Amino acid sequence: MYGNGAFKNPFTDFDFTKLTADFKMPVVNVETMVEATRKNFAAMTSANTTAVETIKTIAQRQGDMVRAAMEDLSKYGSEVLAAATFEEKAIKQIDFAKKSYETAIANGKELADLYGRAQSDAFAALSARVSEITDEVKAAIAKK
Repeated sequence: MYGNGAFKNPFTDFDFTKLTADFKMPVVNVETMVEATRKNFAAMTSANTTAVETIKTIAQRQGDMVRAAMEDLSKYGSEVLAAATFEEKAIKQIDFAKKSYETAIANGKELADLYGRAQSDAFAALSARVSEITDEVKAAIAKK
């Protein structure tokens, strides 16, 4: 079978230390990890603060819009009741309907703009942090 019939294990002369010497475990810098986590938390806090402030602004603005609508309704209601003829009452009601429609469209656009701006601001803060993370990882790789 094997020349003289004796079996020789091929791994008896193999030096495993040479094989494992090439494996280098990455060194984790705890300070770097803590700083990265702090920056991530700061970015999330900034995005959340933006969202909360926007919700407060939108709620305040919607309250103002409802108050103004109620004031207009009261004013136009008084004008309609004070009108002398049916034609005058109809004209006042049509004017009120037109003004209400235009105001509703303008208010809707304003609220949509507020929502859009808030979303852009929140994502900008997060995107900036993602960009920083990629730069930090590139710099860490370049050091090695």
